[in-house]
Amino acid sequence: MALVEEPNPSREQVVRGLAFQAFAIHRVAVSQISPFVGLLFDRSRVGPLERVTTPPYDTISPREQRRFLDASPHNVIRLDLGEDRPGDDQVENKYMRASAELRRWREEGVLVETPRPAYYPYEMRFTLHGARRRVRGLICAVELEGWGGSILPHERIMPGPVEDRLRLIRAVRANLSSIHALFSGPCPPLSELLTRMSRTEPAAQAADEEGVEHRMWVADEDTGVRDWLAGQTLMIADGHHRYEMALKFRDEMRALHGTGPWDRVMMLLMDASTENPPVLPFHRILISGAPHVDGSRVRDLQEVLDEVADDRLEFGVVAREEGEIVHRVGKLEGEPPTVSALHRNILDGRDGDLRFTPNAVEAEEAVRQGLAAAAFFLPATTASRIRSVIDRGERLPQKSTYFWPKPRTGMVIRSLDSGVTPPPPRDRAS
Repeated sequence: MALVEEPNPSREQVVRGLAFQAFAIHRVAVSQISPFVGLLFDRSRVGPLERVTTPPYDTISPREQRRFLDASPHNVIRLDLGEDRPGDDQVENKYMRASAELRRWREEGVLVETPRPAYYPYEMRFTLHGARRRVRGLICAVELEGWGGSILPHERIMPGPVEDRLRLIRAVRANLSSIHALFSGPCPPLSELLTRMSRTEPAAQAADEEGVEHRMWVADEDTGVRDWLAGQTLMIADGHHRYEMALKFRDEMRALHGTGPWDRVMMLLMDASTENPPVLPFHRILISGAPHVDGSRVRDLQEVLDEVADDRLEFGVVAREEGEIVHRVGKLEGEPPTVSALHRNILDGRDGDLRFTPNAVEAEEAVRQGLAAAAFFLPATTASRIRSVIDRGERLPQKSTYFWPKPRTGMVIRSLDSGVTPPPPRDRAS
């Protein structure tokens, strides 16, 4: 199935860009981007990048963590999501082991620096609902600023993941994965750069567990990218906790050293108008205390997934009723997206009892095995509906959206020790 490239934005894409701008027109956009020296795996040392790269840390199950640990002694999981071991304390723990591994990989040439600061064009090719698609963007360093200016969140942030990522960056002093953000666009010069680079040999490429083809290039020429994207408003698609962590780490480091590389964070920036990335659902697993849900009974999980609809606020639920597994489809009151209405109407105050997964079969199986009281199934939504939530001055519940596909961790790493002599890494609680 051929994939059509569109180097020039269509009328529909321009309209999507204008719609994105409409929600943020009252904001002052001042985000600044810059190239950076990247750390890349030496494929002659580590072999295919499938062996050493992973999905984002917060999508990896314990079973997958074990598989990545076994895949290679140089898999980036050892840096980004290491094992907890018996006897770990403030001196010896997964964060300190990650620091030692990163230092060793650099010393041994497993990870090598790019010769100069660069931008990193990034492309993901995939099949969704039978159609062959592609989304593209640019990995760069983005100036950190407080929420609500030109950097906009759409999900609530929980303190636990922020503290975990903060302890990690204190030890490794590196951005191990790219935060994913959208800007309004269209930006024809960037589209032209991405198209031009895609016709050359990539610096890194890998096929992931879901069949997505990841390709990345190194663009170190003076392309004017900084000017193309100056003043764009960025909406975080994936990486709210990492961004909040980066703000806290910046403040810590400024207090010790003043300004430095910690004033920026690594991001994959994507043109929302030309790329229109898919937004898949995160389903909810309720561990205990299933509420009564009115809704039409349907035959099975497939029928639930066929019926749920974001524009109609229709969701699915699987629970035991008198010992029998029952599938229902219900309708909520309010405004899309459905995930917001579900939490307002049914799951308000239940965050501590919830688990999240993009895998509907996994959610249903948790109920079948008696590991959960109920599972709630949500429809896909759109970036424009997410933006409408921001426009109303609200945020979505945690784990509300699953922008997919996600950039691969380990394709490029941004070290924060360039130009400074860091103090010995230490692991301390906030």
